[in-house]
Amino acid sequence: MSQNPKELIENSRMVFPQIIAVGMCVFLNALDGFDVLSISFASPGIAADWGIDRGALGIVLAMELVGMAIGSIIIGNLADRIGRRPVILACLVIMAAGMFAAAFAHDMNTLLAFRFGTGLGIGGMLAATNAMVAEFSNLKNRSLCVTIMAAGYPMGAIVGGSIASMLLTEFDWRAIFIFGGAVTALSIPLVLMLLPESVYFLEARRPKRALEKINAVLKRIGREAVSALPDLSEEDKPKVGVRTLFGPRLAQITLLLTLAYFFHIMTFYFILKWIPKIVVDMGFAAPLAGGVLVWANVGGAMGAVLLGILSQRFGVRGLVIGAMVLGAVMVVVFGRGQEDLHQLSLIAALAGFCTNAGVVGLYALFAQGFPTEVRAGGTGFAIGVGRGGAALGPIIAGFLFEAGAGIQVVAIIMASGSVFAALALLFVRLRGTSAEPAAADPAP
Repeated sequence: MSQNPKELIENSRMVFPQIIAVGMCVFLNALDGFDVLSISFASPGIAADWGIDRGALGIVLAMELVGMAIGSIIIGNLADRIGRRPVILACLVIMAAGMFAAAFAHDMNTLLAFRFGTGLGIGGMLAATNAMVAEFSNLKNRSLCVTIMAAGYPMGAIVGGSIASMLLTEFDWRAIFIFGGAVTALSIPLVLMLLPESVYFLEARRPKRALEKINAVLKRIGREAVSALPDLSEEDKPKVGVRTLFGPRLAQITLLLTLAYFFHIMTFYFILKWIPKIVVDMGFAAPLAGGVLVWANVGGAMGAVLLGILSQRFGVRGLVIGAMVLGAVMVVVFGRGQEDLHQLSLIAALAGFCTNAGVVGLYALFAQGFPTEVRAGGTGFAIGVGRGGAALGPIIAGFLFEAGAGIQVVAIIMASGSVFAALALLFVRLRGTSAEPAAADPAP
């Protein structure tokens, strides 16, 4: 039977092996969440051991975000050229090595280098897994699956943060990095066993023995084999790279989604990176500060799941704009300060709920807006350039604190990022940007 293999996935009910593949990507994004925030859990101990001020600590907190920016662009584009699966495996190796190395850093400069290297792997991983989830989901559940995948990020911070708090009661901050490196390394054989290559990538790029490889994956997910692949005209042949993203078809959406991600992620990472240090400065112990960050990520996970559910009934773009506006409000409320740790945890959870809902909704917009041939690269570009905002958030906040600004003033300035992001999304039009045709009524 000659049929476009993508249509077998897009228009059919999702089966268990597809759910396992999506679940594996959720787990990998959870690893990303813990690996990124490990420095936040460790930061009070690092500051105490090495005697660094808050301006310098802001740079430490942001360094892996710089690596993520570069990794997202370079490695994300590589995933469109050589495949999602090999890039995911390579990123896991990089992340594990960086986490183990950070545990043995002996000064700020070596720690900065190791965190930068870890960020390279995390950035490439996120671009590749976002594309992988979109391409193992059917059309009806694509936005839901992508948002659930993105919810893995705060879930990793919740579980990992709880473990980090326990580790800090028995060991020093280095134990956090050793734990993260071990879990990352152990996930490599799981990927080898449970995560095949994307059919979309194989069909678009046509590597050697493409038909045989596609049929092997189709058999694995319970689909009929295809006897031949659709012919590709010169116009249909995939064109990858940044030039394609800024061609006539995709330039506007690439620019607007990148700007939205840049501004919103600045607000998001201000909350995530500075909560532990702010709470410690209020007089609470470091393990309790980690607990407040965990609550922010509990809220983030709930926001991600709720947005995914609502995306089954409402347009993702409108949901994301609403989440961003509410997120800005809650960050300002967080900056007002609270009387006790319980109230602080509640406000942090609400801020995490809204801001992370905006982040995961953007990932769903990436999956909708970028076609197969540039999906990982487009996602990687938007995330990579946008990570400039992620890196700037902690740095700007650190220097504002160092200059004597109070938490309320800093919170208002940092919350403005989400407002600018919402304004950018008002001009986003997804229609006509996706290479995959919509199905009239795909099976659930």
